Amino acid sequence: MPEYASPKPRPDPRPWLAYAGLCLLCWMLYGMAGAEWQRGGWRLWEAAYEATWNLWAPMLLGTLAYPWVRLLQRRKWPATLRTLLHAAAALAFAAAWQALEFIASWRFFGPDHAQASFEQRVLWRAVWGVFVYGALVLGFGGVLHARRAQASALAAAQADAARVRAELAAISGKLNPHFLFNTLNSLVALTRKDAAAAEQALMRFARLMRYVLDSQRGAADRVALADELEFLRDYLALEGLRLGSRLRVEWQLDPATLDDEIPPLTLQPLVENSIVHGIAPRVGGGTVRIESERLPAGLALRVADDGAGCDWAAQQAKGARPGVGLSALIRRFELDYGGRARLAVHSAPGAGFRVEILIPN
Repeated sequence: MPEYASPKPRPDPRPWLAYAGLCLLCWMLYGMAGAEWQRGGWRLWEAAYEATWNLWAPMLLGTLAYPWVRLLQRRKWPATLRTLLHAAAALAFAAAWQALEFIASWRFFGPDHAQASFEQRVLWRAVWGVFVYGALVLGFGGVLHARRAQASALAAAQADAARVRAELAAISGKLNPHFLFNTLNSLVALTRKDAAAAEQALMRFARLMRYVLDSQRGAADRVALADELEFLRDYLALEGLRLGSRLRVEWQLDPATLDDEIPPLTLQPLVENSIVHGIAPRVGGGTVRIESERLPAGLALRVADDGAGCDWAAQQAKGARPGVGLSALIRRFELDYGGRARLAVHSAPGAGFRVEILIPN
């Protein structure tokens, strides 16, 4: 396969635009400070000339400060060495400033004027050169630090988003095989008892498979609550064929919630836990109750059973881990919806098992 070179990052013009704007501002302020008020008008041309003549050299040399500061920041040199390099660069900046002015004076006004101007300004130019270099280093250094911090924050956010997507996809992968394994076991047991019922169950299972495969489009996909409930009815019908009258189902659904969107396979693992742990072990079976309700904070979903229950708080205090389906759901709602979704478990010996989910608006 041909290899393609990765495109080079395009240079960011914003630091140079900011530098140009700062130079223009300094030029204007210098001109206004040097202008004189005479006969009701500013001596603008003289002010502009003075500002240009005195500032062109440091402005030109300032363009070298940005790559120089960037080079020093990229090198992992000791602080002492960087300080010495900055000191040497400040002296070099002041010397280059005076050299450029001396050459320009020689070119336009002759050697005598150049020599006199140099002798008159050498000390102040040296002081101002160090000062201007320090201001340039602080300004460009701050810009580079801000850009690096922004890039680090963006990279961290992208990595965190990628991690969340990967974990959600892994969670979805855990839910589906867990569900399919238990459903296939139910179908195998049913084929030995009633072929007609098994055929009907296979049709329902085909619909279940289509729903499950559709949910594989992405861990962050959403489905309408009505579709999830239709899927759940097929699942409960399969379990009803296996358990008969021992399985009783109560529905308490708010019609206003049916169009709300939820992650696929949210309710099925909870219903499955209720059947496996709360209903199936009991000779007389039990009831599973499924509820949806519109609350000010969002969509509330509940799955409860009247099984034996357990001392949930004591188990959590001992560090006991919930089953695969419930663990995956807890982790899903920790990651999804920006951490704003809530999943709460309530259980006590003899009081059944109830799971409440709140999906925020």
